[in-house]
Amino acid sequence: MTTLQKTNDPISFKEAVQNDHWVSAMNEELEALELNQTWEIMQLPPGKHVIGCKWIYRTKYKPDGSVDKYKARLVILGCNQRPGEEFSETFAPVAKLTTVRTLLAVAYMQNWHIVHMDV
Repeated sequence: MTTLQKTNDPISFKEAVQNDHWVSAMNEELEALELNQTWEIMQLPPGKHVIGCKWIYRTKYKPDGSVDKYKARLVILGCNQRPGEEFSETFAPVAKLTTVRTLLAVAYMQNWHIVHMDV
């Protein structure tokens, strides 16, 4: 029988930077964001305010209960945005795994050419 030993994930940046594995996880997240060109540094327009962000920390476990990896995510505090001023619509493209599987099955049955792209 496997017992899952829960670790206490940090709840603040100050707490996380005291542990090397969380610092490493944050560095990996920042590298991925930069590689994907997630943002562009520019001057803030007059009259606009900066929207903050925060780190979220989660320990990921293997099926046997041992630690798989430490995951850090940098998330925007979008709740500080004002509708109509800083955004007019929201859009989050999401594909369910069952939809992707169905589409791949149809492509296979129709002999469609599937192109693999490295991103």
